[in-house]
Amino acid sequence: MIRRRPHLLWLILPYLLFVAALPFVNRVPLFVLWMLGATLVTPAAVALARRGDRS
Repeated sequence: MIRRRPHLLWLILPYLLFVAALPFVNRVPLFVLWMLGATLVTPAAVALARRGDRS
């Protein structure tokens, strides 16, 4: 499926941002900013996946 629709790989980005933050929960003082950034990236990644799916 990914070979025919590679634009769906954009949907992995938000997942990776949230999962990558888990080891740093108690160590990084800017954890809240990281989570805010990941939350803001999510709609952009979904929009890019949708844009690729429409064409």
